[in-house]
Amino acid sequence: MATTTGAFIAGGIAACGAVTVTHSFETVKIRLQLQGELQSKGDAVKKYRGVLHGVKVILQNEGARGLFRGIDSAYIYQILLNGCRLGFYEPIRKGLTTTVYDDPSVQSLGINVFSGATSGIIGAACASPFFLVKTRLQSYSPFLPVGTQHQYRNSFDGLRKIYTAEGAGGLYRGVGAAMVRTGFGSSVQLPTYFFAKRRLVKHLGMEEGPALHLASSTASGFVVCCVMHPPDTIMSRMYNQTGNLYKSAFDCLLQTVRTEGMLAIYKGYFAHLARILPHTILTLSLAEQTNKLMRRFEDRWLSDSLREKL
Repeated sequence: MATTTGAFIAGGIAACGAVTVTHSFETVKIRLQLQGELQSKGDAVKKYRGVLHGVKVILQNEGARGLFRGIDSAYIYQILLNGCRLGFYEPIRKGLTTTVYDDPSVQSLGINVFSGATSGIIGAACASPFFLVKTRLQSYSPFLPVGTQHQYRNSFDGLRKIYTAEGAGGLYRGVGAAMVRTGFGSSVQLPTYFFAKRRLVKHLGMEEGPALHLASSTASGFVVCCVMHPPDTIMSRMYNQTGNLYKSAFDCLLQTVRTEGMLAIYKGYFAHLARILPHTILTLSLAEQTNKLMRRFEDRWLSDSLREKL
């Protein structure tokens, strides 16, 4: 395993590669989550009727630029979030396992889930302002608007306007929902990945390599999407609101279910699956490779004393 710093860098690079491929589905997912916000089913107009229709409509009206709105914020967000999530997971897991069992090689489901959730929450808190402005950029459409519309020239213009209007607190609007959402996803992503990996090796005799990484990542992606989507919907609405439409994440959940029905928290599920599955596969598979490269770099260029500090 690379050092904590090395794993942070490797995780960030892997996530940036993944988000380049999946960002367009994230844009569609956010618009599906926001359309019909706090409207009854009878009153809500479906401007986007699903994943493929959403991609088609955005391309026709806004071009490729519309699908990739907020990609610069997405890169920074992924570096911070997945750098923390992939970089801190193993140190936290090893530290807790050593404390409880005196053997860092022991695999405890409870400790693995806790470590995944903790590393994800740290990443979500660090990266929240960039997810905030990314969500607002992706929801904006001059042709088929859904939800509250925020017109920013780019990510840094958005950050500047939010800070000017609302102060530092505005940049962290909805951070609680983001921490819950990412905690849910992270609590199962890496534990499921490593669990599937161990079982595939043990029962199917698979060997270390791309095929094993692909199969393990696929299993992880399905589980992550099922667990993370409801808080993801709440977070999208919390981030995109203007003023205090929702007092808290729980109030957002309550208003959404009361007005739109229980299934409203699963709006955009298939768009999310279309994004999270390849994103998880690419992130975790690329992370395996970037970690190997990082280890080689550290073994060659860093002294043992410096490695311990990092």
